[in-house]
Amino acid sequence: MPGPIEFQWDGGNINKNLIKHGISNEEIEETFFDDDKKILKDGLHSIGEERHVLIGKTNTEKLLFVVFTIRGRKIRAISARNLSKKEVFFYEKAN
Repeated sequence: MPGPIEFQWDGGNINKNLIKHGISNEEIEETFFDDDKKILKDGLHSIGEERHVLIGKTNTEKLLFVVFTIRGRKIRAISARNLSKKEVFFYEKAN
């Protein structure tokens, strides 16, 4: 991860995750500071730009699945959703 972390929010998508999944931009940002977060390359969707998947907790212990890309020194969240029960199991097993 680049440091210090800065976030870039697309004006057209600024509230997309809140409307669609009830997840605020602040909650998405919190997952990047989770010491137990997992980050993987998203090779399937990395057409045109490299994408990554982050699985991490918010400050209120909500587990999120975040797709993002890095542009320069900024993180641009593409989408976020709550983890499925199966994903929660694997996250907790890994930690």
